[in-house]
Amino acid sequence: MSNTRTTLRRSAAALLAATTLTLLPTTATATPTTTAGRHTDGGWRGAWAASPQTAAETFVPNWSRQGFADQTVRQVVRVSASGTRNRIELTNRYGTTPLRITGATVARTADGSAVEPGTVRRLLFDGRPSVTIPAGGTLRSDAAHLPVEAFESLTVTLYLAGETGPATFHQFSTATSYRANGDHRADVSGTAFKESTDAWYYLSGVEVSGGREAGRRNGVVTFGDSITDGVGSTANADNRYPDELAERLAAAGRPRAVLNHGIGGNQVVNDTTWAGESALHRFRKDVLTEPGVRTVVLFEGINDIGGSGPAFPDPTPEVSVDRLIAGHLTLVREAHAKGLKVIGATLTPIAGSFYDSPENEAKRTAFNQWVRTSGAYDAVVDFDRAVADPAHPERVLPAYDAGDHIHLSDAGYAALAGALDLDEL
Repeated sequence: MSNTRTTLRRSAAALLAATTLTLLPTTATATPTTTAGRHTDGGWRGAWAASPQTAAETFVPNWSRQGFADQTVRQVVRVSASGTRNRIELTNRYGTTPLRITGATVARTADGSAVEPGTVRRLLFDGRPSVTIPAGGTLRSDAAHLPVEAFESLTVTLYLAGETGPATFHQFSTATSYRANGDHRADVSGTAFKESTDAWYYLSGVEVSGGREAGRRNGVVTFGDSITDGVGSTANADNRYPDELAERLAAAGRPRAVLNHGIGGNQVVNDTTWAGESALHRFRKDVLTEPGVRTVVLFEGINDIGGSGPAFPDPTPEVSVDRLIAGHLTLVREAHAKGLKVIGATLTPIAGSFYDSPENEAKRTAFNQWVRTSGAYDAVVDFDRAVADPAHPERVLPAYDAGDHIHLSDAGYAALAGALDLDEL
């Protein structure tokens, strides 16, 4: 099964305690979050994030289109910030009907779908164990009194008693999620979780408060497409470049949360049916609502350049270099209006990949030259040169190549993280 999943993942890359909890008979109804609400909610900082997408099965089979009914979904995430309390963010952004969360728990992760005994905490929503999220809505749980350290994994378990319909999810998690029939939200063992998939469902954030970093607004959002999302990296190893960056910051004695808002296949200008809303449409929802953030690394555009060609599963209108630049300038203005610093990144090599053509390479070269020389950003990181083969700079260095000549290996993602100047973050 793991070999099959690995093969499918590579294909996708080529295109692109322990007691049963008593349920109270009351429910809460959530309303959509607002930017103002999240920025003024005192003391909370983003510790993990994933950008939501509409249900799709473009490459790898998942559970998004069928949704869930009388099933428990268990999801493992690694946080990059410490705190004495934590809470989760759930989203029904792309749902067409209200979503009932019958119950939820959070715990420290053991192995696979198991959790550490004595760490299971029931999550409440305005003091109630159940909640209904309206179509298009997003909510946060109440605080769970479960201290967490940076680089520790948390397991979030959702019990969905009623039929959910198609699920808002994140397609390329590069991490395993688990499913069981019936209510197993309080299970310590993972025995009941017989099914697995590589995607996240409804879970879009984990926030922390308290601890050593309390009161600091120094988080980093990495915003982009599949290379930010970590496509090509080792599953369940947390070797995406944002993970590597968080580890590098901690090793340097400068710990900061790093939040990953990449979506595989995403474009700056065009909305897509399978790779999320455009950066221009999702930036405000995904980035500008994150609490405790100071800096954004903006690394996106290669799918705009290649997305009109046959390699893209649902070709989009051609995007000129000028239009791509205009999109970046809009994102920079929106970030600056919120007081965020913006690091612009050059686009990495594509020679030998499914996007390789003289026209696309000319666009990539012209855009990278603009990134390096325009002065539009607060700082620039040259990801292109960080992973290019010195003998053939139009290509990814073989040691950094995941195999499709566009996505990166674990070593390649570490090279991206190493290219960022920590003083400029």
